[in-house]
Amino acid sequence: MTPSEELLERYATGKRGFISVDLHGADLHGVSLEGILLWQANLAGVNLKQADLKNTHLFANLSNANLAYADLTNSRLIYADLKQADLTEAKLFKAILKG
Repeated sequence: MTPSEELLERYATGKRGFISVDLHGADLHGVSLEGILLWQANLAGVNLKQADLKNTHLFANLSNANLAYADLTNSRLIYADLKQADLTEAKLFKAILKG
């Protein structure tokens, strides 16, 4: 089982907090991870295009991530690395981007 499959399986059982997960390069296109907390996660190059990321806490490396059309409404991206991330038409309503 890949790390992304394991995360999705644990999320489906109700787990919402994850620390130091490494999902770099994973394809999570269109997934719903509403309310997830990813602390010190490596999401470099991850494909989260059209993902539902409402109410999330992403303290993560999102460099080169594809967040195009993702819904980040009311999310907290505190100290998130967004270098070269694709945020084309991402919904950032009430999102907090700090640090």
